[in-house]
Amino acid sequence: MRKWLLVVVLSLLSVAMGGCGAGIAPVSEGRTLTIISGSENETLEPLIQEWAKKNNAQIEMTFLGSVDISRMLQTGAIAYDAVWPANALWLAFGDEQNIVQHEQSIMRSPVVFAVKRSTANRLGWINAEVTMQDILVAAQSGDVRFMMTSATQSNSGSSFYFAALTAFAAQGDVITAESLADPQVQTLISNFLGTVDRSSGSSGWLKDLFLRTYDLYDGMVNYESVIIETNLALEQQGREALYAIYPTDGLAIADSPLGFVRHGNDEKEATFLELQQYLLGTEAQASLLASGRRTGVVGLQVDNANLSVFRPEWGIDLNRVIQPIRFPNAGVIDDALRLYQTTFRRPSCTVLAVDRSGSMQGGGEQAANAGLRTVLNQSIAEQYLIQAHEDDVTTLVFFNDEVLNDDLSDWTVEGNDSGALSQLLTRAERVSSRGGTNIFDTAKLAHSYLTQNRTDKCLPSVILMTDGRDNAGDYNGLMNYLSDSENDIPIFVITFGDAMDDEVKPIAEFTYGRVFDGRKDLIAAFRNARGYN
Repeated sequence: MRKWLLVVVLSLLSVAMGGCGAGIAPVSEGRTLTIISGSENETLEPLIQEWAKKNNAQIEMTFLGSVDISRMLQTGAIAYDAVWPANALWLAFGDEQNIVQHEQSIMRSPVVFAVKRSTANRLGWINAEVTMQDILVAAQSGDVRFMMTSATQSNSGSSFYFAALTAFAAQGDVITAESLADPQVQTLISNFLGTVDRSSGSSGWLKDLFLRTYDLYDGMVNYESVIIETNLALEQQGREALYAIYPTDGLAIADSPLGFVRHGNDEKEATFLELQQYLLGTEAQASLLASGRRTGVVGLQVDNANLSVFRPEWGIDLNRVIQPIRFPNAGVIDDALRLYQTTFRRPSCTVLAVDRSGSMQGGGEQAANAGLRTVLNQSIAEQYLIQAHEDDVTTLVFFNDEVLNDDLSDWTVEGNDSGALSQLLTRAERVSSRGGTNIFDTAKLAHSYLTQNRTDKCLPSVILMTDGRDNAGDYNGLMNYLSDSENDIPIFVITFGDAMDDEVKPIAEFTYGRVFDGRKDLIAAFRNARGYN
């Protein structure tokens, strides 16, 4: 009996080990790739993972704005094996140390201005030649309410920004330092960006936000491929689709280059090249084309496209001869992004609500103060392109189990005077942590203060920072208040320590805000939160 049992056990072990070898063989280090990619590629991850599964590889994808990818490259110490921004511009701008190799464009997509078809019809834009000036006039007159990503965080926003600058400069096919200094150009671009009704740090999240707030907006700036994705979702919901506008005097193209960052592992490099060749191969290119990306050798002229995807009734024009703008040199790009942040963009009215409960003592308080320094110290803010605008309004409120500074006007700075903002920071760092945690009543106060004191010029938001759970506030009171309010002031939350998403996420989602994890990357959390308002 014992001998028979031993044979059975050994047989089972043999089957199990054989199964591991055949079905779930361990993936070697050289077959593992980490890719940092623009958010617009998030819908393509299943295609990547399918290849990885079939080829005994492991792909870990992280999604970030293309401008942030470029800034990461500038440090020369990028921790990822591959980069996949939306535009080769950001490799040229960021890869100062030439660490990216084997870069190739995988697909292409124009950056378009898309509005509901009924809006386009009312404005006479169906099958018409529309200019940036036409869009500006419509937006300034209130005929179009639209969203656009931040030019200092996302490629779709920066591409449209540079396209608009090129159109308004009207003195050649590329903008120059002289263009940026031209008062007429400055006025036109400020007027244009002043009509943006909602901002975001991510093209993918902007699409999701538009779908959630469909009745509040007429359209958005985004990639042609993302507009197609949006319209497919709207079709399923039985809603009116967006109509794509390709401005005749300013159109930018995302060419989606995938490049390798060498860290001395030849096997990883071979794995990367396998993946890249797969994405450039017939099977993957067909999948990309089916998802609304333009593919092929030339890339913009698409042969035999599926018209159920590239639909003419959505304004998708595959026959249009596209002459994309030329991007300027690195110095002009740098100046343009700085001017966008400090002068041209629509200003922000922001209340920063800072947790000073007892649990914040030590690490939490230090993290919150470090975040405040990132925002309020303009020398630090400049490093991350989150400087204050000359018309920004910044307010601080502190809380533990109660609000610690009732007179918020005394904790408010108007504009971007570095001295005034530094003084506000110094006062903030003196507020000590003690007591309980009242998240909900503080959020209500901050939201109410903005409702009463905002101006039509600014984009309002609350940025709430906390490390814990509410033990003194009234959740139902907050939600009832928000339900009765005009819900156009988002609440963003930056979490520290033991903060639980399940408590703060409903607040953010109800106001069309977002939760950012300050424990993973504090600077990124604050930079992202600033890019969404």
